Amino acid sequence: MKTVLVIGGYGNFGSYISQSLAKEPDIQVIVAGRSAEKAQRCCQQLQAVNPPLALQMDIREPLDPVLATHHPQVVIHTSGPFQGQGYQVAAACIRQGCHYIDLADGRDFVCGISQLQDAAVAAKVLVCSGASSVPGLSSAILLHYQAQFQALHSIDYGISTAHRTSRGLATTQAVLSYAGHPIRTLIEGKTTQLIGWRDTRSWPFWQLGRRLLGNCDVPDLQLFPEYFPSLKTIRFQAGLELALLHRTLAGLAWLVQHKLFPNLQHAARPMLAMSNLFDRFGSADSGFFMVMEGVNQHGKSQALRFDLVAREGDGLNIPTIPAIVVALKLCRDSLDTRGAHPCIGLVTLDEYLERLQPLHIEWRTLSSKE
Repeated sequence: MKTVLVIGGYGNFGSYISQSLAKEPDIQVIVAGRSAEKAQRCCQQLQAVNPPLALQMDIREPLDPVLATHHPQVVIHTSGPFQGQGYQVAAACIRQGCHYIDLADGRDFVCGISQLQDAAVAAKVLVCSGASSVPGLSSAILLHYQAQFQALHSIDYGISTAHRTSRGLATTQAVLSYAGHPIRTLIEGKTTQLIGWRDTRSWPFWQLGRRLLGNCDVPDLQLFPEYFPSLKTIRFQAGLELALLHRTLAGLAWLVQHKLFPNLQHAARPMLAMSNLFDRFGSADSGFFMVMEGVNQHGKSQALRFDLVAREGDGLNIPTIPAIVVALKLCRDSLDTRGAHPCIGLVTLDEYLERLQPLHIEWRTLSSKE
């Protein structure tokens, strides 16, 4: 039996990871977080094959004694926001010989994980950052369909989150951290600066109708031009389901852009409370799309579109899948990769979709011929 320690194991993302891994007969889960009471309550609610353990811990304190005491094979770090966070958790895992996985979506955090490469290789462990929707799911889609392109020139993709899902403070802080601030991306072969949560557009989401989107900063914008060198344009946006709230955020981003308003990240708590007042106007349905364009193997223009719709709040579980898959591979010795890497090439699209099947989630792929 292998042990997996989930930091933030009772939170929005961590609770689903804990629940999923606890059902595996060869896994024991340690639910860890700053609240011993919440960790214990989470353990009591798990349908666990092996008795889970509740553990009080704070990532701001030394972690080596905790890891040395419990000897987890894998540590999954879900406690964001990762924007501005250091690598103390990953470094402690390396020192103690534990594999490390996080759900970071912060650009600098995920792209900078390679600085731990030498130490991770020496310790013979995997340090995997960004085991989330981006770049975990987004890269799995690109790698799956890459063979259908002689050259992939453009990707345009986005996420619209359901309003009536559990919105955590850390996620809200992460979203607000780049609102109104410059974002570097590749447009028509040139590095271009866009502004976070600006350039509002309406997109027709499959089964959901039109929703608004705005520019977001994600690791993909820096990573994908390196992994897919034929790319000339990469555009990622996200949006709030309710148009009023989305346009309000876009307006605040304009004020930040023009230095008429301070950084919105500090206003995360009151803004989160305000958004809760609109719950009766929203749904529990989320959407994702990715449009890939380029040249096929016959030298002709080709476009593919991948769509995904999640209902009944299950969109919240999509970012957890890469961490679950990678953790199980490590515990079962079916993943030989070591060193410090972004979560690219570690989870296939088929593995991802298999894990989504029990949820209220559907997907489809359309080609330019359809």
